[in-house]
Amino acid sequence: MSSIVVQAFITLDGVVQGGGGPDEDREGGFDLGGWSMDYDRENDTLNEAGAIIEDWESRTEALLLGRKTYDIFAGSWGVWDENAEGFMGELTRRYNRIPKYVASRSLTDTSWKNTHLLGPDVPEAVAKLRDEPGGEIRVWGSTQLIRTLAEHDLIDEYRLVFYPIVLGTGKKLFPEGFPVSRLALVECRALASGVVVSTYRRS
Repeated sequence: MSSIVVQAFITLDGVVQGGGGPDEDREGGFDLGGWSMDYDRENDTLNEAGAIIEDWESRTEALLLGRKTYDIFAGSWGVWDENAEGFMGELTRRYNRIPKYVASRSLTDTSWKNTHLLGPDVPEAVAKLRDEPGGEIRVWGSTQLIRTLAEHDLIDEYRLVFYPIVLGTGKKLFPEGFPVSRLALVECRALASGVVVSTYRRS
């Protein structure tokens, strides 16, 4: 059996939008992109967060993405140089090799290698994937997809990297109306930078 694992960089007010760069996701007029990368650059001198993400990603056996996140990933990891040094090249090679499962009714360009559309019944398709032997199926971004998965009790674990930042605007991981979810804290680690990394599993 595989496990569905949601990973997110998240502010204290629950925002997960556009942490990676100023143009990563400007939907809704969001103009605060790059907040997590900027914070790490200024404060994570030990690269603790980077080491944690590297460990997590070494376990990724598939990606499960919504349409918008898939477009972001395909336009970055899907075209970056696999021969780049260090973690960048390693993760690019991994993301190109593993299957990508996408929830979309309108996507037509699946040219990023090993991309598969989930079809019209996303919960059923994900349940079948989860029942198959394998490792961790990673979910990044994809807030609408995460809500759908939570509605059908298909999320096994949340790995949340909390930044001591309040943005006051942006897409939230757990917005108003999110399904009731009971979780157990299994790990919590405070980094020297002030970031707190917490792992929750279904209780």
